[in-house]
Amino acid sequence: MANRVAYFGPAGTFTEAAALSYDSEAALLPFPSISAVFSAVESQLADEGVVPIENSLEGSVTETLDILIHESTLTIYRELAIPIDHCLIIAPGRSLRDIAVIYSHPQAIGQCRRYIEKKFPGVQVMAALSTASAVQDMMRNEIPAAAISTARAADIYGAMVAEKGIQDNTANLTRFIILSRRDSNRTGRDKTSICFSFRDDEPGMLYSVMGEFALRNINLAKVESRPNKEVLGRYIFLVDIDGHKEDQGVMEALAALSHKASMMKILGSYPRYSNK
Repeated sequence: MANRVAYFGPAGTFTEAAALSYDSEAALLPFPSISAVFSAVESQLADEGVVPIENSLEGSVTETLDILIHESTLTIYRELAIPIDHCLIIAPGRSLRDIAVIYSHPQAIGQCRRYIEKKFPGVQVMAALSTASAVQDMMRNEIPAAAISTARAADIYGAMVAEKGIQDNTANLTRFIILSRRDSNRTGRDKTSICFSFRDDEPGMLYSVMGEFALRNINLAKVESRPNKEVLGRYIFLVDIDGHKEDQGVMEALAALSHKASMMKILGSYPRYSNK
């Protein structure tokens, strides 16, 4: 039986491209939201799920982070990154001179902000549930509209590509994670994602935690924070470190961290992505 992989759809999204890159033989199951992908894997409607977590231009996908922190018991099983090539999509017979509305997902809008401001000043920009949904919204609109999406979405929904590569920076990559109900084994080239918070706000607490990794020569690949959703001004810290949670040094550092933090959660240990 083919692996059932849920992804943030519909067909034609960059997440579908990531799912195909991850497992080209899987039975792909599109879901309308990131939270629905999590639910599909948790309820065993799917074996694994693919969601975006970070873009090189716009930063983290906060919905994915917040679900990982607060709501889900799933683990990050793999990661991969794909280049993002945004296209301006229009309906057949439309002219760029007539465009009054541009649809796309907020992340894509942010990645093409300067292009929109330069080429379509004053044009209304509307958020869509996904880049593929943007094409569907555009095609249904009687007002002359365009969408920022993928060339595949244009093919699927009977639209046409007016311009390719409209992102503001050509070094545009999105990192995706594979969600699973199981852990990934050690490979020797791993990464571990964790989150933690403190009950009290005191000087040096974060410094003390970071020191546990420095003492063991463990590299911090990424550090960021999210509101704890309980008290204004209190945060949950997210850290990616080099190494697997079963590595001796990592185990020691995490044990020390657990004694200093009021909450700690391991989001996953998984192979670091490499395009080589």
